[in-house]
This record gives sequence, structure tokens and C-alpha cells, in this order.
Amino acid sequence: MRIKFVFNGREIEVETHPGRRLIDLLRADLGLTGTKEGCGEGECGACTVLVDGKPRLSCLTAAIQAEGREVLTIEGLRENGGLHPIQRAFVETAGVQCGFCTPGFIMATYALLKENPDPTPEEVRAWLSGNLCRCTGYQQIVEAVLLAAKYLRGDALRVTRNEKTP
Repeated sequence: MRIKFVFNGREIEVETHPGRRLIDLLRADLGLTGTKEGCGEGECGACTVLVDGKPRLSCLTAAIQAEGREVLTIEGLRENGGLHPIQRAFVETAGVQCGFCTPGFIMATYALLKENPDPTPEEVRAWLSGNLCRCTGYQQIVEAVLLAAKYLRGDALRVTRNEKTP
């Protein structure tokens, strides 16, 4: 069967089997491997993507459920050819360790900050409670989300390795 949907900002049409999972469509059929499959059972959040702006576990979502919807993956977050402010914040705070869970955390963070641009640390922890990380201990992830919120609100200056703060 053929399905049409908006994928990372552009309309596409793909052939898929009715029982195919969205994660398999993304990774195998579209060749985008940023979305990770951790558990395959909806327990870890590594496969989080946004469907119509809401976090969805792509390992539990049938590909045909994308029909007529908007799907955003980690690859769709690029900003002017570079890292999105959320991605940048994760790097700057060491919220990225092995990196396997990071795309899911970043996509969940994107949805959180669209809904709540100024979350408290407790709200961040509650929102991200469905995402698991074995490396960081979560504190750096919470710090990354709070820094990303500042970047997106314009409350923080972004500094790269080649820039100096005034």
C-alpha cells in the first residue's frame, strides 16, 4: 500500500506493508538511521519521533499511521546546515555520552519546549520519564534541556569553541 505524509518538512509518498513499523520504514526504507531501536517494546524511548508535533514511539507505531500526518525525526532538526539549539545544548552539557538514546531524548525535548518553553527541572524529569539512558545519570540531560530552553528563548549566548564571550 502507498502512504503519503510530510516527512521532515517535505511531502513524500512511499510503498509499505500494512504491518510495517514506522521505525523500520524510517531506517530501512528511507535510510535514515538517526532514530534508534533500543528495546522494540516501547520501554526505552530511543525511537521517539514526532507525529503531528507529539512524541511517538516509532517501534510501536504502524507505518500506515503516518498517512496524512507530519513526521519529524532527528535528521529533520538541522538548522541552517548545523546543529539545532537542542542538539548543541546536549553536546555542550555532556548530555551525550554513548549517544544511542540521544535522538529520542532530543525529539522528546523538542516537543516539551514547544509546549513549555520555560520548564522547571522537575517538569523536565517528568516529561522525559519515558526515555532511558544508561550512561549519564540524567543530570546532564536535564541541564541540556534547560540550556536548550534558554537558547530557544534567546536568554543565553551560544558560544562555540572558536568564539569568546564578551
